[in-house]
Amino acid sequence: MHFIDLQAQYQRHKAAIDSAIARVLNHGQYLFGPEITELEIQLADYVGTRHCIAMSSGTTALQIAMMALDIRPGDEIITSPFSFFAVAEVSYLLGIKPVYVDIDPETYLLNPSLLVAAITEKTKAIIPVSLYGQCADMDAINAIAKQHKIAVIEDAAQSFGAKYKNIRSCGPMSDIACTSFFPSKPLGGYGDSGACFTNDDQLAHRLRLLINHGQAQRYHHVMIGINGRMDTLQAAVLLEKFSFFEEELAMRQKVAQFYRESLPKRISPPVIPSYNYSSYAQYTVAVENRAEVQNALQQQNIPTAIHYPVGLHAQPIIASLTDEKLSFPITESVANRVLSLPFHPYLTRDNVIEICDTLDLTTSE
Repeated sequence: MHFIDLQAQYQRHKAAIDSAIARVLNHGQYLFGPEITELEIQLADYVGTRHCIAMSSGTTALQIAMMALDIRPGDEIITSPFSFFAVAEVSYLLGIKPVYVDIDPETYLLNPSLLVAAITEKTKAIIPVSLYGQCADMDAINAIAKQHKIAVIEDAAQSFGAKYKNIRSCGPMSDIACTSFFPSKPLGGYGDSGACFTNDDQLAHRLRLLINHGQAQRYHHVMIGINGRMDTLQAAVLLEKFSFFEEELAMRQKVAQFYRESLPKRISPPVIPSYNYSSYAQYTVAVENRAEVQNALQQQNIPTAIHYPVGLHAQPIIASLTDEKLSFPITESVANRVLSLPFHPYLTRDNVIEICDTLDLTTSE
């Protein structure tokens, strides 16, 4: 059994994907090829923004978003401590201090009720993380940001295709939204890539300059930027995969339903508020005896993963960079219990029943 079965997807769409790659090899425009422009047009239209700017990774997207908003050394951003390392990493690279607020105990998303207490005169942006495929409470977050005149960057690395109150993730819910097309994501390429989305024409212009060494034209540099471009080959793959993306989103919903019907009663499914539609980047539950459960599942050739075993504040490098003794009780509790189960569009009901039957045996009292 596969944790994520990219081979099943490829074999199903092999001819079309191979043809898309061959087109790039034939025209030879490996950077700034026509597939880049077409992908940006299609994705912007899908999420409902004026601009999509294709980039080399989701991490690059977060870095470029902070740079485009002119967040500078000594400034602060507020984010969740229960997330992948990228937000903290790029903050420190830019000399920006990440300030954490704890998560909601049910959804594991940033808790808006804790935001105001974390805002200082140095706060320049809030970066809510859309975890496991569902969006944070963007209305509450945006209201606080507006009141304090600070920006919002949606970290939607895991939630492309999700909806919040019928508004698509990466859509018009933030100043800049960032996503990832890492291979395992709901829409994934065959390597690293990502994108930023915005409705602000000026920000879009800055984003485009920043990913291409700050060039306004060839060898004419008006900003300090980076090499953050998406390769045309990745755009070609993503365009082809995007053609069946909605079909796979529907398939993901069916697999999630299989889990809801089959999970042992003592294990609750992920909490998805009624206003959210998750793209299920992962299917993550909480168990009390995680190491034993993982081992038992592995013995049955059922792979699992932990997203995430340690809060950002407790990562060794971050702990070494601050004298503050940081503690986030909900994050620390959740990090000790979360377990991601196999999940992809091609899991069958029988696959899920097998996983859940094994779970039932390993979590019985």
